[in-house]
Amino acid sequence: MGAKMVDFGGWDMPVEYSGIVGEHLATRTAAGLFDVSHMGEIEVRGPRALDLVQRVTSNNAAKLADGQAQYSGLLTSAGTFVDDLLVHRIAPLHYLLCVNASNQDKDFEYIRDHNNFGAHAELENAGARYSQIAIQGPKALGILARLTPAPIAALKYYHFAFGEVDGVHCLIARTGYTGEDGFELYFSPEFSERIWNGLLQAGHADGLIPCGLGARNTLRLEAGMCLYGHEIDDTTTVWEANLSWICKIDKGDFLGRDALIAQKQTGIERILAGFEMQDRLIARDGYVVSIARGPSSIAPAAGRVTSGSPAPFLKKNIGMAYVPVQASTAGTKIQIGIRSTQAPAVIVPLPFYKRAK
Repeated sequence: MGAKMVDFGGWDMPVEYSGIVGEHLATRTAAGLFDVSHMGEIEVRGPRALDLVQRVTSNNAAKLADGQAQYSGLLTSAGTFVDDLLVHRIAPLHYLLCVNASNQDKDFEYIRDHNNFGAHAELENAGARYSQIAIQGPKALGILARLTPAPIAALKYYHFAFGEVDGVHCLIARTGYTGEDGFELYFSPEFSERIWNGLLQAGHADGLIPCGLGARNTLRLEAGMCLYGHEIDDTTTVWEANLSWICKIDKGDFLGRDALIAQKQTGIERILAGFEMQDRLIARDGYVVSIARGPSSIAPAAGRVTSGSPAPFLKKNIGMAYVPVQASTAGTKIQIGIRSTQAPAVIVPLPFYKRAK
């Protein structure tokens, strides 16, 4: 389809088809189609399945019902991130974990190393059995509904069901990584082209277009969503990443709990915050962040940009960075070191973009 291909963690991936800005705007206003089959899947089964999921993740999977998913953290004993992931409860004894592509094998080994109950949970590194295609945007529901008899309109956000899409058995999840309504489809890889082409044909008149990694990144940044290796990694804790809502300290013991309790008592020194540039310059990943002290003074470095780019829909230049807690209040003026310039920026609330309900 004329995509510009790049290496992405060992995967040959499209960074763009027709252009990042156009793909971004199509997803915000109509619909975008993303091949995210590089994402990893790990299945946990058996009588100890919930025990294992609870032990290695920070959210409370015990509160999930069948057909419900949650965003969570796979944490180290220090309360930092091995990865972030989605936990799907398929049945009381069966969970599907969707993890980041480059982390799949590492995540599997980490979970396996902590699967040391008296009776182990059954664990499968199942990524090779799944393709995953995401359709995102305000017209996603109408397009997908043409290809499935499943009652997807009744699915709530972060819920899923099994059904046929274009005659293919799928797990149909109302989830996504764009800030828009939409669905992620999990199915057997031999049907990848059929599902992809079927969706493109069904959505052509509605403006559905294929989208690559570039638009996926700008969309998730506008929506204030973290990216592993940027906002979160094994040096950042849940509290620092401003993700306290996925950490349920009172659910019982889990990896990292003691460290997180201790950090909460002592307090954190830095926290993830969003910012907007105040001129036309663009903050890029890794640029140095300083706290503004006045037009003639150069402040010491206070952090680095974790993600930064133009926001095509908002028509602003935005980014996220770790800053001192005392400088994280909306309205705080900061500076971004861009080449030889200290470019002005201001802290703003996250997310930058939130779709209308």
